[in-house]
Amino acid sequence: STDDGIVSTVGIEDYLYGVVPHEMSPSWPAAALQAQAICARTYVLQRSNPRRGYDVVPSELDQVYGGIASESPAGRAAVDATAGQVLRYAGEFAYALYSSCCGGRTEASSDAWGGPPYPYLMGVTCTYCTQSPDYRWQRNVPLNAVSPLFANQASQIGTLQSMRVGVVDASGRAKTVELDGDRGTTFIKGSAFRLTVGTRTVRSLLISKMALDPTQAEPTISIEGAGLGHGVGLCQWGARGMALAGLMAREILALYFPGTEIAHE
Repeated sequence: STDDGIVSTVGIEDYLYGVVPHEMSPSWPAAALQAQAICARTYVLQRSNPRRGYDVVPSELDQVYGGIASESPAGRAAVDATAGQVLRYAGEFAYALYSSCCGGRTEASSDAWGGPPYPYLMGVTCTYCTQSPDYRWQRNVPLNAVSPLFANQASQIGTLQSMRVGVVDASGRAKTVELDGDRGTTFIKGSAFRLTVGTRTVRSLLISKMALDPTQAEPTISIEGAGLGHGVGLCQWGARGMALAGLMAREILALYFPGTEIAHE
């Protein structure tokens, strides 16, 4: 489905030809691309609902689909090599989520979004994503630039003076962020904080440091963190690292989705 309401019907393997090269670089190793193809196939089948007029939208809300123009030989080869293969858990399609880089620890889906915990999405240690440019990152956020973004909290805190991580979950990601002002303090959800400040600035909620930077002329918060994205499920840079280490798609998926099995749709 597209934003303007047009629904296109595409065979699932043809659809995957246009998805895999958008979601993962075609220059990456074949095993990583194959793991991506299995995830992407499972993702769309798990969401397929005959009572709805469409299955997925062609954007980051679901999976980026670029059509025929985005196809690549390596992407097509990964789809063909895994034709019909899906991830299953207890006979059902798995919730096959993925993000760019987990920063060393994937996130439990229940911590990220609430809802029931999935046994295969409880979070795992990942030592393979260190080559990601976002494995570790640092951003400076001027307070006068972000204060207007928290206007809803102004009645509680007054003028924003500092921000810091509040409660963290089992993976170390911020569940809450504390906003301090000249009239008081309040807490907001970590996910709301990231969306408000911007997901390209706050690359993930695996934040190791958030504090006033005394070296800046204007009041500035220095934020240090790890990873890019929600961190649930497959770590794409981790899959690349595992593939470069000689591991196969099934071994990659077994790390990030423990207890699942690869089966045919």
